[in-house]
This record gives sequence, C-alpha cells and structure tokens, in this order.
Amino acid sequence: MSTPLRSLSLSSPFSSPCAHRKTLRAQPWHALFSESLPRIPCFPNAKLKSPLNLSLVASVNSHTTETNNVTAAAHQTPSCRIGEVRRVTKETNVHVKINLDGSGISDSTTGIPFLDHMLDQLASHGLFDVYVKASGDTHIDDHHTNEDVALAIGTALLQALGDRKGINRFGHFSAPLDEAAIEVILDLSGRPHLSCGLIIPTERVGTYDTQLVEHFFQSLVNTSGMTLHIRQLAGKNSHHIIEATFKAFARALRQATEFDLRRHGSIPSSKGVLSRS
Repeated sequence: MSTPLRSLSLSSPFSSPCAHRKTLRAQPWHALFSESLPRIPCFPNAKLKSPLNLSLVASVNSHTTETNNVTAAAHQTPSCRIGEVRRVTKETNVHVKINLDGSGISDSTTGIPFLDHMLDQLASHGLFDVYVKASGDTHIDDHHTNEDVALAIGTALLQALGDRKGINRFGHFSAPLDEAAIEVILDLSGRPHLSCGLIIPTERVGTYDTQLVEHFFQSLVNTSGMTLHIRQLAGKNSHHIIEATFKAFARALRQATEFDLRRHGSIPSSKGVLSRS
C-alpha cells in the first residue's frame, strides 16, 4: 500500500508560491524581501543559491528604507502633479486643469468639436485627467481658441512637472489608425522645439482647419518647454492622420512623465537640472 503524500507546510522551502498568491498580492513588492516573510521560497532551486544571487537579495534588503522613501514620494505625486491655468484675453477665455497621475477622465468643451475629440484622445491614451473649458471668437475662425487652449495646456504641463525629478523624461511611440501611422518622439528637456512632418491631404476635417494641428503643437511646445518630433509614416485620410497623431503624442507623453524608480527621485539630466529655457 502506497504511503499518501504529505502536504507541504508553509515553512517548507519548496512550497508552491501559488499557494500564497493572495498573501503576496496584498503586500508591496519590497515586502517579499523583508524579514517578516522568511519562509517564502525565493530560491526553490538550490542551484540559484549562488553568492551573487544571495548578495543581490541582501542588497535589496539593505536598501528597503531607501526604496520605501522613493515609493512614498511616488505615491504623493498625484496631489502634486496637477497644473491649472486660466488664460483670459480679448479673444478667448480658457481654463485648463491637467492631472498627470489621473485615470483618463476627459471633460473638454472648447467650442471646437473636433478639438474636443482630440483632447479626449490625449486624456484616454495618456491616462491624464484633462479639464478644458474655453470660449472665444470662433465666429471669426478657430485659430485663436485652438492656439490659446494649446498654450494653456502647455503651461499646465509645465506646472504639473515641477522640477521633473524622477521622471523618464523621454517618450517614443508609434500609433496606427487604419491606413495612417504616426511616430512621435519627445523630450521634456525644457527646450521648446517642434519638427512636424504631417502631410494632411484636405484643408478641413468637418469645420476644423487642418493647418491648426501643427499650430496647436507649436503653441503647446512653446509654453511647456518640450522638444517634439512628429513623423507621418503613412496615411491618406485626414481624420485618421490627425487622430493617430494625438494618440501617439498622448502615449509618448505618458512614457516621459511616468517615474523611473531606479533614479530614486533624481533629475534625469547630466547637468542636474531640467528647466524651461
């Protein structure tokens, strides 16, 4: 008669990590290396118990406090990384609020329906909370409102980024939309520059003047201190080209504004400063 298998206890060094899945998920990642969980099998394979691997774990343990500080700083950022701007001129009245650590909420009413649709893309694909309320002399054309909304968004980004400590700084993303494909490369360097290679075949999408697309990004770049390159890889439909541009921009900006925990909150520049020039 065969002897029944004995169930492994939690203290066994070969217990399945799956058995503790609920426990592990409820704790921050650095708790896996803390002394409070000595029985979790970090090295179920004895061959992995090399001096190098053990020293790596020891190093992680020794820097737990430092990591906690960085994590805490990151958790505090949602209350800090918000920019809000009111811009009032004889031509427009613009109120913009953006949260870089949002969830993709968009509430935009500019008086330009197509621009509202593009700002929805910025929020949705960047996971920013974007609030824009604008009124202007659209009875003349959309130029002033389009420009001043972009200027205000750029200024709000500048405010929200602050000293830019700990961010990735660079972003690069290519987005397709049917036959259109757009590549966006950006650097939150503090140096405003735009290189825009869009070839939009029609003069208008609905009532929106397609010349205003490049002007929108030029205005945003000027106030945010961003280096921005936009390249059209393919595309024939004007709507698709513009929407893919905003989607790629949103994703690249999301990459650039997210935190790089390996930097431990340092400024991503060999100069030690990233400021609006």
